[in-house]
Amino acid sequence: MSKLSQLEAILFIVGDEGIGLEELSYLLEEPTPKIYQYIQTLNQKYQDDNDAALNILEVGNHFVLTTKKEFAPLLKKYAQSPMSNRLSQAALETLAIIAYKQPITRVEIDEIRGVQSAGSVQKLVARQLIEEKGRVEGPGRAILYGTTEYFMDYFGLKTLEELPDIQTMEDDLAEEMPNDLFFDRYQELEGDK
Repeated sequence: MSKLSQLEAILFIVGDEGIGLEELSYLLEEPTPKIYQYIQTLNQKYQDDNDAALNILEVGNHFVLTTKKEFAPLLKKYAQSPMSNRLSQAALETLAIIAYKQPITRVEIDEIRGVQSAGSVQKLVARQLIEEKGRVEGPGRAILYGTTEYFMDYFGLKTLEELPDIQTMEDDLAEEMPNDLFFDRYQELEGDK
């Protein structure tokens, strides 16, 4: 596995938050000038390949994997497509976490969900349900996400206090679910004897 493919994998997984040279240097075990050279090489490879849709942007002191600007009309069409209007289960989970825990970073969302959430976060930003609410102080300056006015309008909320209480929902769910999920099936089997 080459350093370029390792770099590409890291840029893909960090999503829209990007990653700095120092962290890339640590992860790839190469000096920062060499990492910068890898970034330039990989980006040139994307630029030279007409079949590649990717690009690397330098935003502040971070590098972010993006799509080439000529794909903007297609991606806008996708975002407005009636077939893409439904949110996936992953996006709904991510939106709920952000609504209840905001402001929150993508890494914190990943920890709560137990899986990577960069795609869901990007989709929610594109749908204008969440937005950047600031940055964390310290290394990396991760983006803090929160809900938008559009989110409030879409769900008919005047304030976030109108969100359903989680404890009440958990209590209601516990009352509806039997203690033993296999109890009914066991009774059916016993009745067959």
